Order: sequence, then structure tokens, then C-alpha cells
Amino acid sequence: MLENARVATRLPAKDLNRARAFYSEKLGLEPVEERDGGLRYACAGGEFAIFVSAGRQSGTHTQMGWEVEDIDATVRELRRRGVEFEEYDLPGLRTVEGIAEIAGNYPSKGIGERGVWFRDSEGNLLGIGQPVRS
Repeated sequence: MLENARVATRLPAKDLNRARAFYSEKLGLEPVEERDGGLRYACAGGEFAIFVSAGRQSGTHTQMGWEVEDIDATVRELRRRGVEFEEYDLPGLRTVEGIAEIAGNYPSKGIGERGVWFRDSEGNLLGIGQPVRS
């Protein structure tokens, strides 16, 4: 049933125009489709939509993430565009210049992961990861 369904993320926004500008200017993404109160984006492995919501973004957990081949290059480019990365110094999670070295991963993904997190214009917490293969 659901194992054959596509996964699509939904992110709330208070201000759709502000969100559109953030995703365009900071992440280089343009909507592939829009409707009243919503924008739909497509990436290589899925899609996400941003919709106007009166609800509140928790921002306390990663709400959406991308997997990249070169996190250093991705972080450099996003910083150049003005993205500010979260810094953490928690038990088991410490970032250095925004990047965390994470032990363990799903067996098919490798032995670990390098990750970064940032907030969009609406307070949604987004992540980028690069699997560590060996």
C-alpha cells in the first residue's frame, strides 16, 4: 500500500511571499507549481509544498532534509547566499562551523553522517546530510 507511494513533505508558512523569496534567493529553488495559498517544489528524489498556515512551526526537530554528495561545497554555497547554520554543543551532537559528525547510520547509507541544520524564513528547521561511507 504505502510502500509504493511517493513521500511529500508539507511545511507551514505565515507569509508565503517571504517563504518564496527565501527558497529562491537562499536555496536556489523555484516552485514548479502554485495554487492559492501554496507552492509546490520538486527535487531529484521527492517534492515538498509550503502552505499558508495559522499554526505555529515547532522548529524543535528536523522537518525536512536533503542528502548531498558534498556537504562542504553545499554549505559554502548556501553561506554565500546568506543561509545561517545552527550551532549545537549537546551531548552526542556538536557542530564545528555548522557541521556535525554523526556516528552511526542505516547500514545501506554507510557508517555515519555529516549534517547541518538551518531555519527557513518561517522558522522551519531544515537539514542537509552527507553519508559517510568509510
